[in-house]
Amino acid sequence: MIVVTAPTGNIGRRLVQDLLDVGAPVRVVVRDPARLAPGIAERVEIVRGSHGDPTVVAEAFAGADAVFWLVAADPRAESVEAAYSGFTRPVLEAFTARGIGRVVGVSALGRGTPVAGHAGHVTATLAMDDLIADTGVPYRALTMPSFMDNTLWQAGPIATQGVLYGPSLPDLPAPSVATRDIAAVAARLLRDDTWTGFEEVPVLGPQDLTYDEMAAIISEVLSRPVRYQQIPGEAYKANMMRAGYSEPMAQALLDMALAKNNGLDNGVTRTAEFSTPTTFRQWCTDVLKPAVDA
Repeated sequence: MIVVTAPTGNIGRRLVQDLLDVGAPVRVVVRDPARLAPGIAERVEIVRGSHGDPTVVAEAFAGADAVFWLVAADPRAESVEAAYSGFTRPVLEAFTARGIGRVVGVSALGRGTPVAGHAGHVTATLAMDDLIADTGVPYRALTMPSFMDNTLWQAGPIATQGVLYGPSLPDLPAPSVATRDIAAVAARLLRDDTWTGFEEVPVLGPQDLTYDEMAAIISEVLSRPVRYQQIPGEAYKANMMRAGYSEPMAQALLDMALAKNNGLDNGVTRTAEFSTPTTFRQWCTDVLKPAVDA
């Protein structure tokens, strides 16, 4: 039995489908089963509630062989530490008490870089990884750069203004990855019972691109001009707070962006093992263009 947390998000939704496609038994932890993808509820076991709740997790982990662990950080949390380690700490005992054979989690690139200790969400994620690894449960932390899918948040400005906004440097090449590829890597590791111990597994897209290059690709796919515009950090933080983020969580997003500007995502050499297939152009064609056209 494979337990999937956060099964209604971009990664979890695809992961559940990937696992079901190969006949794996799946149990999901979800607050609202109505948010599962159509046709999924009838094919999986459902445990209702939050995977930050020890009672819920005790039920969900019973008899499970593997767990997919994803913390969708509460944007209104009082601190970024509370959003990740604070969410995870109450349920750590369940990883070993319930005899889980392996855990695969969503993490981030950056460990060992000079800026990793001041990288907001990334710093907090790496601390959460350490908590899980310290339990002794076999753990693979999927370390990712920025998600291509985050570009969907700006489908509106892209469609109406022809602009992609952000605090990132316009000319810094960096990796990005499609969430569908993250799900595919997670599905493979969850079904593989041969690994032990703790390791980070970088999950990189096939190429590094600057934001100016990404805007040029978007322009070509949409057949309309789109440019990238870097905005000041404080303006970015203010935008996040207007969108509902608490001040500490908005600051953590800004700290992460600034760390990426200083090379946070550029410390891993791309190899065939760490490279995933979906190019940014293909992702724009498959995902961004339909969203913008709608």
